[in-house]
Amino acid sequence: MTPPPLGHRALSRRSLLAGGLAVAATGTLAACSGSATTRTAGGFPAAPTLAPSPGQRVVEKTLTPRPVTLDLGGVEVGTWAYGENLPGPLLRATAGDLMRIHVDNQLPTETTVHWHGIRLRNVADGVPGLTQDPIAAGATYTYEFTVPDPGTYFFHPHVGVQLDRGLYGPLIVDDPNEPGDYDAEWIVVLDDWLDGTGTTPDDVLAALTGDSSGNGGSMDGMGSMGGMDHGGMGMGGGSAPFGDAGDVEYPHFLINGRIPASPDVLRAKPGQRVRIRIINAASDTIFAVALGGHRLTVTHTDGYAVKPREVGALYLGMGERYDATVTLDDGVFPLVAEPFGKDGQALALVRTGAGAGPPSDVRPGELDGPILLGSTLEPAESTLLPSRAVDTDLGLHLNGQMSPYAWGINGAPYGKNDPLPIDQGQRVRLSIMNMTAMTHPMHVHGHTFALPSGLRKDTVLVPPMRSTALDLDADNPGSWMVHCHNIYHAEAGMMIAMNYRS
Repeated sequence: MTPPPLGHRALSRRSLLAGGLAVAATGTLAACSGSATTRTAGGFPAAPTLAPSPGQRVVEKTLTPRPVTLDLGGVEVGTWAYGENLPGPLLRATAGDLMRIHVDNQLPTETTVHWHGIRLRNVADGVPGLTQDPIAAGATYTYEFTVPDPGTYFFHPHVGVQLDRGLYGPLIVDDPNEPGDYDAEWIVVLDDWLDGTGTTPDDVLAALTGDSSGNGGSMDGMGSMGGMDHGGMGMGGGSAPFGDAGDVEYPHFLINGRIPASPDVLRAKPGQRVRIRIINAASDTIFAVALGGHRLTVTHTDGYAVKPREVGALYLGMGERYDATVTLDDGVFPLVAEPFGKDGQALALVRTGAGAGPPSDVRPGELDGPILLGSTLEPAESTLLPSRAVDTDLGLHLNGQMSPYAWGINGAPYGKNDPLPIDQGQRVRLSIMNMTAMTHPMHVHGHTFALPSGLRKDTVLVPPMRSTALDLDADNPGSWMVHCHNIYHAEAGMMIAMNYRS
């Protein structure tokens, strides 16, 4: 059994019962259907325009979310995306640049864009009802923000379950001081896919939340084309280290928008050293990633440097990003992302020489060895938070149930739970206790946090019946979201606001 990540400790029976009583005291969690992230307070003022400071470079781009038909490699699907390719367009800047991104919403409904992992100004965070009014169908909106930190990030909507369509893309912030001691760079985006295969993410959410019988609603017509994963829905089982694997059954898993039968091909020369930026843009799937015949050296997580760790394979939770380097052998090798607790896999090919590629169901032997849990990485000294006392310790109890399908924090779904109050200048500790049998990738907007080991991240996997402490500096005023990055859990209520009082 793989040991739990550093900083996680098993919950005692006593604390588990206390958490259950907290839920009981507030009543049964109510599913929020599609409303959890689409409520609007109305009348948000226009974001102040940013003028570049002297010498500051401006990166200006336009995103156009719209209905499209995408080819996943012989499988055509109708979906929503930012263009004709998946992932969406690469946005790239250098730390310190001003980004000015225009959004031309050609969807039949409202949307926003959230810049996942970026410590940006609050008005640009893209959360409807918390930082802005949603962008109406047919409307335009401009996001302006300075990118302070280098790293691997991505962007996606924060409305409903739109993330589980084709609305995502990589955002890379380069470090002007980095030596760049590698020969090539690959961006690898992982995804689970069901949109346009006979159902949509909205259909699946409605089925999950629409029936109190415990069956999640009628699944007629879904079958193997996507729906609920009944094997991963129980609240008392699952495999180590993550417990129940997820709530949704996916017909396809993708790397860079391609299915295994027609994979993306990453090309280089034998002996070259390659930097791989891996992004998990999936909505309900934890992946184990391995490159057949190679060892990866993990160098960064969520944009922050770590003490390099050589591994055969590593886990990525939803919303997590890892950078790794590898020196390539001669041949054709499988880059596999294996979904935890689910059937199927995602595949890309690494080609440095001649020869036929492996079969689409190839399974690298590296997946049979130890698999890195990212929270066990050690931080680079340069990334440590300054040592100081904690000013406020705020508890976050993660609660959930399958019948009816509902998830929440501190005994209630988003909109019914009390926001977390913090003051500017405080060292804040978020003490998370996972009271469920599922792992939750917890994401904090507008800030990065330190695990007890000092490791800096913005998204972390919290295993079942475990707890951890996230320390952050309250240096970015506004109202921010803290939530599970399983989009179905978030949309059913596992979110909470963190509000500055001054």
